[in-house]
Amino acid sequence: MRILEQRALRGPNYYSRYLSIYMRLDIEELEDRPSDQVPEIAERLEALMPTIHDHRCSVGEPGGFLQRVRNGTYAGHMVEHVAIELQNQVGFSVGYGKTVDSYDPGIYNVVYRYRDEATGLAAGVAAVDIVKKLYDGDEVDLTPIIAHLKEVRDANALGPSTGSIVNAAKARGIPAYNLTEGTSYTQLGHGVKQRRFQATVTDASGIIGHSIADDKEWTKQILDDAGVPVPKGQVCYSWEEIEQAADWIGWPVVTKPLSGNHGRGVTTDIASVEDLRSGYEAALARVRDGSSAVIVESYIKGEDHRMLVIGGKLVAAARRRPAHVTGDGTSTIQQLIDCENADPRRGVGHENLLTQIHVDEQTLRMLEQAGLSLDTVMPEGEVAFLKSTANISTGGTATDLTDEVHPEVKFQMERIGRLVGLDIIGIDLLAETLSKPLEQQSAGVVEVNAGPGFRMHMAPTHGSPRPVGEHVLEMLFPDHADNGRIPITAITGTNGKTTTTRLTAHILRQAGHSVGLGCTGTVEIDNHIILRGDYSGPAAAQAVLREPTVEHAVLEVARGGIMRRGLGFDECDVGVLLNIASDHLGERDIHTLDELARCKTVVVDAVKKEGGYCVLNADDPMVMEHGTYWARGEIIYFTMNPDNPDLAEHLGNHGTVITVKNGWIVMLRGRVEVEIVEVNDVPISFEGHAPFNVQNAMAAAGSALAHGLEIDDIRAGLLTFHPTPSQMPGRTNYFEADGVKCLIDYGHNVPALKALEPLVSGLGLQRKIGVATAPGNRRDEDLVALGAQLARMCDTLYVYETDSRGRTPGETAKLIHEGAESAGSDCRVETVMEEHAATARAIEEAKPGDFLLLLVDDIEGTTERLKGRSFPSTAEIAKT
Repeated sequence: MRILEQRALRGPNYYSRYLSIYMRLDIEELEDRPSDQVPEIAERLEALMPTIHDHRCSVGEPGGFLQRVRNGTYAGHMVEHVAIELQNQVGFSVGYGKTVDSYDPGIYNVVYRYRDEATGLAAGVAAVDIVKKLYDGDEVDLTPIIAHLKEVRDANALGPSTGSIVNAAKARGIPAYNLTEGTSYTQLGHGVKQRRFQATVTDASGIIGHSIADDKEWTKQILDDAGVPVPKGQVCYSWEEIEQAADWIGWPVVTKPLSGNHGRGVTTDIASVEDLRSGYEAALARVRDGSSAVIVESYIKGEDHRMLVIGGKLVAAARRRPAHVTGDGTSTIQQLIDCENADPRRGVGHENLLTQIHVDEQTLRMLEQAGLSLDTVMPEGEVAFLKSTANISTGGTATDLTDEVHPEVKFQMERIGRLVGLDIIGIDLLAETLSKPLEQQSAGVVEVNAGPGFRMHMAPTHGSPRPVGEHVLEMLFPDHADNGRIPITAITGTNGKTTTTRLTAHILRQAGHSVGLGCTGTVEIDNHIILRGDYSGPAAAQAVLREPTVEHAVLEVARGGIMRRGLGFDECDVGVLLNIASDHLGERDIHTLDELARCKTVVVDAVKKEGGYCVLNADDPMVMEHGTYWARGEIIYFTMNPDNPDLAEHLGNHGTVITVKNGWIVMLRGRVEVEIVEVNDVPISFEGHAPFNVQNAMAAAGSALAHGLEIDDIRAGLLTFHPTPSQMPGRTNYFEADGVKCLIDYGHNVPALKALEPLVSGLGLQRKIGVATAPGNRRDEDLVALGAQLARMCDTLYVYETDSRGRTPGETAKLIHEGAESAGSDCRVETVMEEHAATARAIEEAKPGDFLLLLVDDIEGTTERLKGRSFPSTAEIAKT
């Protein structure tokens, strides 16, 4: 077996509404060996993965998949289920999968759900290897495979603190995105409603507060001035200063780096000069700013507590104890450490709820001070402390005490958050107890932390877990009805997508909204181009939805993006399906119109059920058959025929229809009829000569109605949108120069040309000169048909070629040329391979009264060449 292609589909897609892994798999010679021809393969698979028995498959009951294997299924189907089960075994609950054959023998499209993209991809690769070995009769050792998948999972998983916030967001339906690879920088929500955070630092966290928290002496000064108890201390820059400070403060003391976090470089309960030297060197090694600044302060004989304040409220309190082991009378301290590290809750760094205990110089020093070593066997119940600080990141444990905090202590902690200026702050408090005021005991705040870890509160070693991630989310999104989403309009179809997308965005902008637009050609934020290229796929959705000022997203969605990566968002408010016609057939296993229809209807299938709208073309039979079937939410139809019999029931149920009646675009809702705008006044309709643009205008009007815009706003938008390069670059851009009419468009398929034909006939009353091409990834018959259609529309045709897409140079132009010559028209056809030269020939040939139809790729360059162009007059031509 060979994996020909594998990728993650990051939104609703052709195969599923779920996040899915797509694999194109060649099972090679196994095409002739279904599973029932391999002795005991089902039994071996079940022995290897007993829980695969739970897979129901199409049988619909546990054991259903294994039943399919015994009765005979193909290797691709087995890969799908093994990939699903591998993910389940490393902690990701998934169940959906689908395997379909392709048009090529032995090649299958395998699709299965994932939670973590990297793990899902790795599970697919491992599944192919496992199934191949099962077919070959080889032994399969699952242990290293699972271990590898866990490594992939852990390398890509969010840390516990970040994960708790993201999980709380997802529970409320708020979308979450990782913004930079390899970091925990995360966005919650879309556009203007978004909030961002990294680890536990939010976009509202004050930079001054961070600076204060990072400087322990600054922190101490602010708190001391405010009457908060803090240890007596001094910042030192040499060993001599360290010794003098310890004598001045009084033993025992604590040493720590001036700038640091996570308890790194902190040594406590120092009672001798020798230990002071060790503590000084440990702190010096952890100074982060390159200085030699080390703090010496008094040691407070109290329990170590971490107090967590979020949004000005104390939400969790925990008593922390340094890493330690308890003797059992038979095991050495090293054996006890190994046993403790075997706890599945312990991991490396911050990956798990607890951290592995690492034996270092501090550990050995503490054991030596206690008269112990790693080989010591302690009596049962005796405790040996292995670290001087109680940080979870150094292997410490935590006991939740949130319910025991005295109101005065709670007030002081919340006050500290305000004094420092942090919306999320961890406060390290040494105190005998939390159940009485600080002034009544030995107590002091030793440090504050910006971006504190949540692990000890989410899953304390003892006591009740606290939903701290939910507290952060409530701070970021205080309105529980707010899901952080902005309205999304997604527009698809074979033709008209870009025009409808731009027009919809224009109407919304005219109504006063900040709009993010993604379409073929550009990504724009409020009419400002931020990206150029083909942005009719998920990359545009990402760019627009991450923009902090965007209130509405309007996205063109082409079939290529749907097939390659999915939609790039999980649901939309309005889905528009303009038409379904033959184009790009033969690519990515889309060979029929029904298959193309399923691809296009992914957009309307992604519309949210409650409050969502689908805008559908009632004049297109394929849209009516497939679009209506897959549509979610409420449907708004648009049609050129106000008496369309297919819409009688819809109107009878008080549904909405946009149509043309007595020369007006009107809205019908039940028996109510509202005039929107006169067709001839809509600039892109070319006084009715461009019926396809009338349809696009109706679709945009339907989208605007779905968003709740007033009729006056819709009318204003339709009246102020013109077929110019600035508003509609490359889409029916019309010029007149010295009596020569010029139309620039991007039409590269037969349906698009047929839609253009009435406009060309209406504008071009004399000789029509065309310049055209098409990408080489069309089928031969499509290119021939394109040439024939061009010949029927033009008197002279120049064929060029820019994008062969896998064909040999000249092959695409040759097929279009042959199609044009076979049309049986009087059209003169000439191939000029280079676009610039072909356009130049057409412009040079044109004279007053002629019509130039320029179907070009270099729209901007061609437009510039036509600006200010002077064509020769009839008299000048006659004189020549």
